[in-house]
Amino acid sequence: MKDLLKATADRAWRYRQSLERRTVAPTPGAIENLRRFDEPLPALPTDPEAVIELLDTVGSPATMGSAGGRFFGFVVGSSLPATVAANFMAAAWDQNAGIVVLSPVAAKLEQVAMRWMLELLGLPPQCGAGFVTCATQANFAGVAAARHALLARRGWQVETQGLFGAPPITVVVGEEVHVSVLKALSLAGLGRDRVITVPVDDRGRMRPDALPPLDDNTILCLQAGDVNTGAFDPAERIIPLAHAAGAWVHVDGAFGLWAAAAPARAHLMNGFAAADSWATDAHKWLNVPYDSGIVFVREAQHLHASMAVNAPYLVIGTEREPEHYTPDFSRRARGIEVWAALRSLGRHGVADLVERTCRHATRFAEGLRAAGHQVLNDVVINQVLVSFGDPDTTRRVIAAIQADGTCWAGATRWRGQVAMRISVSSWATTEDDVERSLTAMIRVAALVSSQDRT
Repeated sequence: MKDLLKATADRAWRYRQSLERRTVAPTPGAIENLRRFDEPLPALPTDPEAVIELLDTVGSPATMGSAGGRFFGFVVGSSLPATVAANFMAAAWDQNAGIVVLSPVAAKLEQVAMRWMLELLGLPPQCGAGFVTCATQANFAGVAAARHALLARRGWQVETQGLFGAPPITVVVGEEVHVSVLKALSLAGLGRDRVITVPVDDRGRMRPDALPPLDDNTILCLQAGDVNTGAFDPAERIIPLAHAAGAWVHVDGAFGLWAAAAPARAHLMNGFAAADSWATDAHKWLNVPYDSGIVFVREAQHLHASMAVNAPYLVIGTEREPEHYTPDFSRRARGIEVWAALRSLGRHGVADLVERTCRHATRFAEGLRAAGHQVLNDVVINQVLVSFGDPDTTRRVIAAIQADGTCWAGATRWRGQVAMRISVSSWATTEDDVERSLTAMIRVAALVSSQDRT
């Protein structure tokens, strides 16, 4: 195993180094070569080194270069060096992070990482937290905690009685609600189509003046960081209104929640700390490996009540049992990577990561605007929307940029307009990456425009 792990680490290092030279998207030839994996199940064992060699030689070229500095297609961070190494170590430990007795170290590092995140994000220190797979699961856990709390007020124990015959719950979302929240609502049995939708302003922020009547059987879902514009709902105005009516406020802060860690952006999070639950995703702006969502709930007992079950064979102690705060029983020790990211970066490092990527986004907006292209949003954090003209032209430019390979950005639709969305989330993105990518975007757009004229 020693030789195998050393050889694998060398391969991993060469792969990360290659991202600087290769196209961001895999070539058609690399994708076609994946057919080599289509083989019958071997009858006999294979040397592990041969397995890893095949994985590297065939698999590595067919990856999207999202771990490098020129991938801007989604809100996808790279993985910090310390988190990659921590991931290797956690895999070697092979820990089941479900209960303390199975992994005291995983349980301890979850607790420490939880405490550090609450401090960094300015959330109440008494919050409960669950380390889940993604923002969708974090949203689900937050909604489940809300469902428990609201129905318990009416004497209904949803975890044992289910939703058949339960008092109805009203769910209110913004017009720009992310699909992960809608999926969470469907998983929680509250339905995607039963929601009341609140209009938003021209930046995508929920309008306080358009709120429907709220009561103590309402879940209000706010957004910290719109996936297109980066906009933040006006929590300072909305949450007091919701709480005055007795409603539960859940915040989808998949990446925007991390703005609280950066002094120059922290004002965007004003008011959000007064909510009842929050969802975020550490593989986005914190740049840890997949998968790594986190849910926070102000009153930990509501998260515990919605998630905890027991069995005679489980050894449950007096400390915080991780499985009591997540939908999972057996799971990998993802909290180790969150701890490693925070321990390696420190408070100032996290702030710099957020600020630096926001500056890169501003540079993209300035450069594209100067080249005559329309930037559709106020660039408040790391999201940029740009139109290259009519919808067909914009789509052709996006496809050409992707095919060029210098960088990769995807398409979206905002307020009826087709746009290219640039999301700057990676610690690995440098000023040189931005300038190279900006030059390529402008060059390709000009080429497409010239072709349209001929």
